[in-house]
Amino acid sequence: MARTTVKISDQLDARLRHEAARRGITVSELTREAIEAHLGGTPRRLMSVGAGRSGRSDISERIEEILRDEMGMNS
Repeated sequence: MARTTVKISDQLDARLRHEAARRGITVSELTREAIEAHLGGTPRRLMSVGAGRSGRSDISERIEEILRDEMGMNS
């Protein structure tokens, strides 16, 4: 793996360190994820965990009914 030095503002450095700590990953991991996301690569970690949370607990039990309704195939 190559090593690269990047100069960033103190404010951006603080934000970067805060987000890495919040997510429980290293600054290097977060930086790689951000660069990969910006350049269209595949991030190493799933950054959108929980983004599609519906708040419903019966989705797995009703998936066929839900898909039928979504596809307009009421039968």
